[in-house]
Amino acid sequence: MTTPLKLGIIGAGRMGITHFSIANALDGVSVTSVADPSKLITTMLGKYAKVSTYKDYKGLLKGEELDGVLVCTPPAFNPEILDAVLERRLHVFCEKPFVLNAADGARFAAAYDAAGLVNQVGYVNRWNDMFTHTRRLVEDGLIGKPLRFRSEMFSPTIIRDVGDAGWRASHANGGGAVFEMASHAIDLIAYFFGAPDRVGGTSLSKVYSKQVEDIVSTSLFYDGGLAGTMYVNWSDASFRKPTNKFEVFGSEGKLQVDQHGAKIHLKAANEKHGLKEGWNQLYITDVHSSVPFYVRGIEYTAQLADFAASIRDKAPVRCTFADAAANLRVIEQIFADDAAIRRAGAAA
Repeated sequence: MTTPLKLGIIGAGRMGITHFSIANALDGVSVTSVADPSKLITTMLGKYAKVSTYKDYKGLLKGEELDGVLVCTPPAFNPEILDAVLERRLHVFCEKPFVLNAADGARFAAAYDAAGLVNQVGYVNRWNDMFTHTRRLVEDGLIGKPLRFRSEMFSPTIIRDVGDAGWRASHANGGGAVFEMASHAIDLIAYFFGAPDRVGGTSLSKVYSKQVEDIVSTSLFYDGGLAGTMYVNWSDASFRKPTNKFEVFGSEGKLQVDQHGAKIHLKAANEKHGLKEGWNQLYITDVHSSVPFYVRGIEYTAQLADFAASIRDKAPVRCTFADAAANLRVIEQIFADDAAIRRAGAAA
């Protein structure tokens, strides 16, 4: 029998607890320790989940024999943590956006790759069956040459004035709609087409927040001619939970997809994929894969199953530190473009 992988979790907030429940449901994986500054959380986990608990990552890394860690802390804390994890030579899964600048991202990507350590970032849409299926259709040429796209994300994350409380209220801590939400929309674009070459026409707007943006609008361009737009709003109370929408217009058709379904319009029927001329409807139940434990969607379990498989079998990683660093370069372009437009407007 294969020895179970031993994982530790650093940060037991919403995502840390989610990953705790999922990882322990996977065959051959055991979460043996958790680090979090909350005495209430660590006391409850120690008493009822029977894991070792620590008040910070330093204690966990010093006190445990582990194969890997899940880093679920706000991104401002991650560089220090990732340096320490690298020193211990542990594989790591890190929640997005991973770190807060592209230079740090590239440094960690190179260092972990050089050390032969699995490095994965939780851009979870890459494990959603609707997005993976439609990406394959686009790669297969179903809608011809992609010409334009639209990536959108909506959530009711900030729907009232909460002042400056919490890490989401500051870019320095990884808050704001760009880091928290638009990073997902950017990654979905990159998952389909690779990282764009430049951005333009950016507008970052506040609704309730004082120090960070609540709405993000921008255009993204590729040297080959492909272009698209991105619109993200984390102050939209009409959505019950975070929702990504992605649309691609191609020379032979168009597709519209979200986490739960897709509509595809074709100029001509496609026998290979069983699709007719005109509109076609696909549901998640038509393309779904199977996971042993369902929490918040198949994709959350699938990404941790892939992380374990990458450690155990050296399977390819679907979203590496290098992928996440490329997203950070786009984020930096968005901030710079918005600042340049504001300066030009002020000078006019």
